[in-house]
Amino acid sequence: MGKESRIVYLNGAFVKEADAKVSIYDSALMFGDMVFEMTRSFRKKQFKLREHLERLFASIKYVRIPFQMSPEALEKICQEVVDRNEPFFEHDDEHRLMINVSRGPLSIYASVFGGKLEPTVIVADFPLRWTVSGMGKLFDVGINAVIPSQRAIPANLLDPKVKNRSRIHYMMANIEVSNWVGENNWALLLDPDGFIAEGTGDNFFIVKNDMVITPEGRNVLRGISRGYVMNELGRQLGLRCMEKNIEPYDVISADEAFMTGTPFCLLPVTSLNGTVIANGRVGPITKKILDKWSKKVGIDIARQIKKWDDATPPHILKTPSPYHY
Repeated sequence: MGKESRIVYLNGAFVKEADAKVSIYDSALMFGDMVFEMTRSFRKKQFKLREHLERLFASIKYVRIPFQMSPEALEKICQEVVDRNEPFFEHDDEHRLMINVSRGPLSIYASVFGGKLEPTVIVADFPLRWTVSGMGKLFDVGINAVIPSQRAIPANLLDPKVKNRSRIHYMMANIEVSNWVGENNWALLLDPDGFIAEGTGDNFFIVKNDMVITPEGRNVLRGISRGYVMNELGRQLGLRCMEKNIEPYDVISADEAFMTGTPFCLLPVTSLNGTVIANGRVGPITKKILDKWSKKVGIDIARQIKKWDDATPPHILKTPSPYHY
């Protein structure tokens, strides 16, 4: 069955993926006025879906979208989308849900819609391998984090704790880093005070003297994976974890570094701007956390992504980077 047969939930209806359309007058298009979440499954079971939805509803409340659906109802829709799409997934595919909520069409265009204005709600589902294609080798060689000129937007201007679609600063950072010489380059943003903030869709950690340290949750998106490492895996492994301001100097002098994000879970960072961190290899604590994560979800995370890389047809672009130009 073709990919065009996948099903999307859109404003109360289940439609074919190719037929899912958003109005040209939607506030998401006009202002980037949309909040969202993206999840993944392990062995076809959604991971931390409730936590993602709780953050989504916090974002909805913060930006004052008049959304009437309950978290329980949206969770049920998410599961139905997964169930409807399972027949179109290969046996080893995982489900990558994309949940978008916008304010809907702007009021000045109300006449186009017969005076009825309501939020736009979309739940789509596609293979996780689309997102992680080419990342397999990074589990062995690590990421070269690159600090671009683009800074993170601080909370007093546009709170990054609200997961929103107004992300052109991420795009500009990725475009700049895509021109960096070499391979495996991922953007790592500083905040306006010069402290490490976050990647363009991932959180950052260093390890120093067996302490796992991540930037304070002030000017970053407080990732679900970030919280899982800090509050669950770290505790279960007996690791000391803390939030703290980190400068580039601290990264260069760290014992280890890694990034966390929903699709790939955890990837080592072995250099910053081309300068190796420690011995330039994947560190023992990084490996310990990833191994624990794999054990908890019943999947060898690195092996799964590497296997997908090997199975990707030659004509499909494989690049171990969030974006490519």
